[in-house]
Amino acid sequence: MAKLNIFLDSSALIAGAISETGAAHVLLQLGESEDILLTISEMVIVESERSIAKKSPSILNDLSSLMKTAKLRIVGNPSGEEVGANLFLISDPNDVPLLLAAMKAKVDFLATHNRKHFIDDPKVAERSGLRIGTPGDALVWVRERL
Repeated sequence: MAKLNIFLDSSALIAGAISETGAAHVLLQLGESEDILLTISEMVIVESERSIAKKSPSILNDLSSLMKTAKLRIVGNPSGEEVGANLFLISDPNDVPLLLAAMKAKVDFLATHNRKHFIDDPKVAERSGLRIGTPGDALVWVRERL
């Protein structure tokens, strides 16, 4: 059976780096033990590093180490043309590259804390063909399948 593949956006990755007790951190541990596959995009790295450098610069090195130990698969960002052609997918155009990266990576679940643009709009999951929820939702989904 293929490994379950979870895409983490920057909010989920940062949550996993900051809190050792939250669901996002457990997902990172499952990635480290290779029970699941975790995927991020280049954009997620840039957003995460920028946010942590601004809010908690002392843990920037921890983020880098965590990304290595969790064995994150890094996928490229979509082209500007791809983004422009898919603006209908989600209300915030800044989230289109992230959503497209997850779709192109053929992940099973997109984990995010961005309720406003991803979770509270069920049309995003419908249009993208992805399961979308919080890291906690993703963890429940993984546990039901392992």
